[in-house]
Amino acid sequence: MLAFVLPLFGAFSGAIAPVRAQSVVTAIVTDPLTGIAIFGMDPVSYFVEPAPLLGRGDIEYVWGGVAWNFASAANRDIFMRAPETYAPQFGGHGAMAMARGFLSDSDPRIYTVFKQRLYLFYSPGNREAFLLAPDAAAIKAEENWQVLSKTLSTQ
Repeated sequence: MLAFVLPLFGAFSGAIAPVRAQSVVTAIVTDPLTGIAIFGMDPVSYFVEPAPLLGRGDIEYVWGGVAWNFASAANRDIFMRAPETYAPQFGGHGAMAMARGFLSDSDPRIYTVFKQRLYLFYSPGNREAFLLAPDAAAIKAEENWQVLSKTLSTQ
């Protein structure tokens, strides 16, 4: 049976053009149901609260083509003045995966603030791996982000 299938496949393989898939992964991680950045978490709260807070739908700011929610108007105003400072690195994609050269989802509850930058991770294990050598991981992730981010959709 296999001997029959292979020649048949060979006869048609030239007739089928390769298809390139367009990226469906966005540059900023959003909740797939609401479209809100980092699943509605307030990005400023990671820096000013003991634990990150869920933002409110009525306190919103659009940056990078994506809506961001905030726990307070003060946090929104802080973000508006310096969004690059408070938004998670790599658009919220998993930082350790980025250091390893690929994109992954992240969980906004698994994070670290390192050198005044927010990094999100897919798992506690990935966060721990990052923290073993954070300088090297952050540098490698930034290098990979420069390449991988060019393949991402902005919306």
